[in-house]
Amino acid sequence: MSTSKAGRSSSGLFRMTLLALAAVIPLAIASVFLFLVVYAWPAIKFNGINFLLTKTWDLGNLYADPIQTHGVLAPVGATYGCLVFVAGTLASSFLALLVAVPVSLGIAVFLAEGVIPMLRTPFAIVVELLAVVPSVVYGLWGIIVLVPLVAHVISPVLATVFHFIPFFAQGGGSGFGLLSSSLVLALMVIPVITITVYDSLTRIPKEAKEAAYALGTTKFEMVFFTMLPMIRPAIIGAVILGLGRALGETMAVLMVSGGALNYMPTSLMSPISTMASFIVSQLDSAEGDQTGLAVQSLAEIAIVLFVITVVVNIIARVLVHSSTRGRG
Repeated sequence: MSTSKAGRSSSGLFRMTLLALAAVIPLAIASVFLFLVVYAWPAIKFNGINFLLTKTWDLGNLYADPIQTHGVLAPVGATYGCLVFVAGTLASSFLALLVAVPVSLGIAVFLAEGVIPMLRTPFAIVVELLAVVPSVVYGLWGIIVLVPLVAHVISPVLATVFHFIPFFAQGGGSGFGLLSSSLVLALMVIPVITITVYDSLTRIPKEAKEAAYALGTTKFEMVFFTMLPMIRPAIIGAVILGLGRALGETMAVLMVSGGALNYMPTSLMSPISTMASFIVSQLDSAEGDQTGLAVQSLAEIAIVLFVITVVVNIIARVLVHSSTRGRG
């Protein structure tokens, strides 16, 4: 009897330990979000809903005496809006996925079905190594190689071929902007999506492929009509994982984006600022505000980025669940 009680006690202790460990991550996320809200609360009161609808970011007169506005002490003429940075973040991330997803799927299929077995592992290792390259290295490569290429080759070609589309028609420029940022992000996202999809492809039962071949399908048909539909939830998860990487990327984008301020992107060549890169680039000047409202407004941008990331992950969960239920 005592042995049974001891067993139940140790089992309960084990369950409680697992529960405590499992609660660490959600508690950490909730703590970070709560800290940001509490810290940024004066800025939230000052800015209101216009923070999401205004494209002007102006620290105001930092040398004049601050004034009381909406119950908050603020510099004279201060205006904080994050619409430009939300637009830059979403546009660059969407274009990056537009480039990265088909390339990643092609590489994953090639690694799983196209390359000879002897070279499969070395190629996969090379792709994995791309995922651990520091972002500042991608940014430096972007400045030295990609930006001149965009300015002198890619931009003129796009402007010539798609001259009837205003978004593509603007040629020339410095090369710093939306297109360069998107291409750098795509390069950083490709290994993340590729490895996730490749791992899923290698786990498909051999019998499923043999059954497809038995029905007379070609290798192309077997891959695109049998293998890829079987791992649809994994593909959705990989894309969302890549999107999360793109949304939060800072240094690489900061180095090639052009650092636009109070300017909405109107073409592929337009300079932009993303939320993460703007927080880093403006933190030093924001600390010159003695009221602290500028830094608190940067924290409010971080809240917006946090919420967007959470919403994206919720949508991904819904899509994966719907895809899995549809298969079932």
